[in-house]
Amino acid sequence: MALRIIEAGLQTSIQDSGRHGFQSSGFSISGVLDSWAAQLANITVNNRPGEAVLEMSYVGPSITFEADMVIALTGADMAAKIDGRPIALGKPIPVTTGETLQLRTARKGLHCYLSVKGGLNVPSFLGSKSASLKDNLGGDFTGRLRVGDSIPIHTPLKSKPFSWQLSPELFAYINKNEKKIRFLQGRQIDWFSQEAISRFTSTPYKSSPQSNRMGYQLQGLPLTTNKSKDLTTEAAAFGTIQVPPDGQPIVLMAESQPTGGYPKIGQIIQDDLPVLSQAAPGQPILFQTASLAEAQRELVRNKHSLTALRLFTEMKWKEF
Repeated sequence: MALRIIEAGLQTSIQDSGRHGFQSSGFSISGVLDSWAAQLANITVNNRPGEAVLEMSYVGPSITFEADMVIALTGADMAAKIDGRPIALGKPIPVTTGETLQLRTARKGLHCYLSVKGGLNVPSFLGSKSASLKDNLGGDFTGRLRVGDSIPIHTPLKSKPFSWQLSPELFAYINKNEKKIRFLQGRQIDWFSQEAISRFTSTPYKSSPQSNRMGYQLQGLPLTTNKSKDLTTEAAAFGTIQVPPDGQPIVLMAESQPTGGYPKIGQIIQDDLPVLSQAAPGQPILFQTASLAEAQRELVRNKHSLTALRLFTEMKWKEF
């Protein structure tokens, strides 16, 4: 009762909603980069939204199913096929023992998510099943998945085909060529001149090919500070926008260090982190200031949307 990796892809790992409460001990939160797509993958198969999934980045893996089960794919389009048959995103897909899922280079976006009905039966470490690609956590499934890895599942399930799927509009943010990212002013916003802030919010930046799960390195007009003193290291988080001495901003991502010593021009609002995470290297990114009230409204709106989607899928699964 397992998923067997027969081609590893470029960067495939097990991720859930993250390892919270241990940053003071030096552990990154880790977890999925695109929380919206990952939650939709779980909702589609009627799992709890934060259940562990496979996060498959840039170039997808090939996976053989060693039991009957129901899966779902969301996020980036990796031209998914099962034994040569194209499959849709956001749809429960019954698979049978011996079938093989093949994913290729992402056409749009970077990260694709695979959920399994009932969840992945892998051990937790400090309350999370998330792998960390930069930390040596020890044990199975705590880093990149490799050829030959066999990932147990909780619940084998034989199913007839499903006739419904989630609306493609739920993934429209992945297909937009220009990413608009809103941020709150950072703790050191006063270290930057109005000219620097205007430059940051009026000209596009691009994610560097060196970007990874720790941080997205941006390329664009450099930002200069009007302070020469050093900054005392302080807490940082997923979405913190730091500006190192070269003036090229870095957005801290899911596996960022717990603290940072560069001035912070901003903090990306939570609901735009999935949008940024799917920005491919070279894709234009436009930053816009936002108010705390706007960030809170977006958070509430998206939670309501997820609740409505959960009610819809629960009803559909009751019919099954």
